[in-house]
Amino acid sequence: MPEQTKPRVDKESTFDLLEIRLGRVVTVEEEPSSPKKAYKLTVDFGKFGVRTSVGRFTQHAPEELKGKLVLGVLNFEPRRVGETLSEVLILGVQYPKAESGEATFITPAAEAKIGGKLF
Repeated sequence: MPEQTKPRVDKESTFDLLEIRLGRVVTVEEEPSSPKKAYKLTVDFGKFGVRTSVGRFTQHAPEELKGKLVLGVLNFEPRRVGETLSEVLILGVQYPKAESGEATFITPAAEAKIGGKLF
């Protein structure tokens, strides 16, 4: 049996508290004030609004990210990254063979409704 790295938690008091929604990347630009190379993304979450996120998706070219569907956590406290207030955490996983923290975004396998909830 695989070794468990963190204690088990119940879905209702953890996962169900997260507001994870589907958005579409509208704009991508480098965030020069970030301590590490990062992009400032503007993401449309439909009825949940357009939000700004700063993330280390820099293994992707900006034109590759623009228009992509991404998943974001909408109910974390905003966090200042450099001079920009990052309002949403875009979910990703470690980019293969990249520096620690550099990510590739998570996207659905099919078109889905903007603002749709991850469950």
